[in-house]
Amino acid sequence: MSLSAPPDLIALRLLVDIADGASLTVAARRQGFTQQAASSRVAALERRLGVTLLERSTRGATPTASGRVVAGWALDVLDAADRLAVSLGTLRADAQLAVRIAASMTVAEHLVPRWLTSWRAERAAAGGAAPDVTLTATNSAGVVDAVRRGDAALGVLETPRVPADLEARTVGHDELVLVVAPGHPWASLRGPLPAAELAATPLTSRERGSGTRLAYEQALERLDPPLVASAPAAELPTAAAIRVTVATGGAPAVMSRIATADDLAAGRLVEVAVTDVDLVRPLTLVKRRGTVLTGAAREWALHVMTVQGTLPGV
Repeated sequence: MSLSAPPDLIALRLLVDIADGASLTVAARRQGFTQQAASSRVAALERRLGVTLLERSTRGATPTASGRVVAGWALDVLDAADRLAVSLGTLRADAQLAVRIAASMTVAEHLVPRWLTSWRAERAAAGGAAPDVTLTATNSAGVVDAVRRGDAALGVLETPRVPADLEARTVGHDELVLVVAPGHPWASLRGPLPAAELAATPLTSRERGSGTRLAYEQALERLDPPLVASAPAAELPTAAAIRVTVATGGAPAVMSRIATADDLAAGRLVEVAVTDVDLVRPLTLVKRRGTVLTGAAREWALHVMTVQGTLPGV
């Protein structure tokens, strides 16, 4: 059979996602398809290639040996297609260079500026115009609301769980750390602090709706048996306010390592190890389910995934 025409890129994306461990249902959802429609796309590709790519059973679909080989070959093709889309985007009118982004506070303060700077530099090196970016910094609940309303084309969250009506792509990870002032009794512990003792201690915390607070509470809930975090000793609106409060003798805090790196290096805060609890959380790009990113929004998303090393296959 002739393969002069290019293969179906959507079918290849589905195959790559499944080869990366996603179920057919999850892979279909990422591409905005029903499971049946996604299965039909892959089946059409199988007929065209004359090769069985997926082993289908009542337990789901898994790649065959040939399917894994094709998925590996497809990575370069999909990467080139994404880069072509970015390049074509630079030819659009200036109106297409506007993008609205909403990001949770830690990401907005420490990562988005870095991503925007490298994106502008990349565009300048290619002779492109500077993009017009509107950034809204809020807590994770605010990011979800902004994306749902259409006030932002893209959001960046720090919470492990993403609402089902949003599409998500993990672009990195952040670790939460327990920090205290140098004079706090926990600063001189000889071993890790038990998770149960941490849960029972009122902390200096962000407000409800914060990704950091939610990630900490969910980490305790995942334990066996699950633990419930104590009510905060204080609720503050920014990471900077929490760092100052803790460093000057306030209650301990569980915070992003990204946000506390300078204070830990300078000795203004001390990290306390904790046993039994996983405090690593994903950093996730989100958009409204079913929407197609175009122009600057798509270009920026691809740039972030490229910089973070998560393009393709996330």
